[in-house]
Parts: sequence; structure tokens; C-alpha cells
Amino acid sequence: MKLKPQFLKTFALIQVLFTSIAVNAQTPEMADAMRANGKIYVVVAVIALIFVGLVIYLVAIDRKVGKLESEIEDLKK
Repeated sequence: MKLKPQFLKTFALIQVLFTSIAVNAQTPEMADAMRANGKIYVVVAVIALIFVGLVIYLVAIDRKVGKLESEIEDLKK
């Protein structure tokens, strides 16, 4: 399989870009500052609350859909 030179150039450019991002991402200053101030726990708590809310919402919708499916099956009989 022959690869086009343009594809190889694009692939090399993307690889250099990701490498430079990975080198710069080794020191997350914002996370260190938030951890030092104790604010990281607030962020984690908010994310956890959002996740729990989504799970509750999905369970409620699943129950409603289940009831509607059973009603449809009862009407077909």
C-alpha cells in the first residue's frame, strides 16, 4: 500500500503537535493550586452530583418507558 506524501506530512505534523502538548502538560499548575486551596473537593463534589442526577434521571425515564411498553402490550391483547 502506497501512502501519499501529503498524508505522511500531516501525520508527522500531528505527531509533533501531540508531543509538544504532552511535554507542556506535565505540570498542571491549576490543579496544584486548587488542591492547595481545597477547592478541588468542591469540583469533585459538583461533578459527582451531576453524575448522580443524570443516573436518577435515566432510571426515571427507563421506568416510564417500561410502563408505556407494558400498556402497549396490554392494548394489543
